[in-house]
Amino acid sequence: MSDISQNGFIERHVTTDDGLRLYLRDYGSHHPGLPVICLPGLSRNSRDFHQLADLLSTDSTLPRRVITIDYRGRGLSDWDSDKSRYNLVVEAGDVIAVCAALGIPRAAFIGTSRGGLTLHLLAGMRPDLLAAVILNDIGPVIELAGLRQIQAYLGKERLPRDMDDAAKILKATHGASFPSLSDQDWRDMADAIYRETDGQLRADFDPAIAEALAAADLSQPLPDLWPQFDGFRTIPLMTVRGANSALLSRETLEAMAERHGAMQAVTVDGQGHAPILHLAEVPDRIRAFLARVK
Repeated sequence: MSDISQNGFIERHVTTDDGLRLYLRDYGSHHPGLPVICLPGLSRNSRDFHQLADLLSTDSTLPRRVITIDYRGRGLSDWDSDKSRYNLVVEAGDVIAVCAALGIPRAAFIGTSRGGLTLHLLAGMRPDLLAAVILNDIGPVIELAGLRQIQAYLGKERLPRDMDDAAKILKATHGASFPSLSDQDWRDMADAIYRETDGQLRADFDPAIAEALAAADLSQPLPDLWPQFDGFRTIPLMTVRGANSALLSRETLEAMAERHGAMQAVTVDGQGHAPILHLAEVPDRIRAFLARVK
């Protein structure tokens, strides 16, 4: 594990059980108390959480240590030569390895999309790790319409000329679902998604991840994760849903709230899959939820 000081966070590296080097950012590492660990979506990385991590780690009332992770094959983490290991079970094991390397026995977790699916698995594998869970636009039932949308845009990568062009591409692709975003929000999203490699801006993940999704058969409903979701019953739970989400339905959100009993549900107007957690009222809702977690 190595440390490099940066503005607002420390860069760290953790080696997995099978020898890959994972990258993570550690914000407010000196803060005592329960840390927050952020898990990104399928093709996304730790940069998605930068603004939220900065807000939580510098909060004047209850500053938190926040750790954001690049999964294997994403961001600055190593790519896996065995592409079959880009799967939820392996990635859940990587999260466990990160916690062990950092000496974290228990944390609050925020999981966006695939990150939330990873948390469903961790509820069965290591429930003792989960002091609290925030699911961002994901639940035990995944709508095929939303998954097909992801399949379509990941399979048709457009290479931007620069970051301004990248922001325009993202707005053209997702703008109908995110009418509340400003031009700066689209630029921030571009900074999180793209990285220059060999003189060309590219989405910052192993293309094998998109290829696997492109090859997936989405003609039939996917198995649900209700048994895994039940693992959250004794854990404080919040679920954030974009009002325009095609992946997490309003009906599923209502069923989750009924099944959990104490789940807090937040719907974000003007956003789709997946809501940007540092915008609108969401940071305040997250702060209030975490303040009640011991």
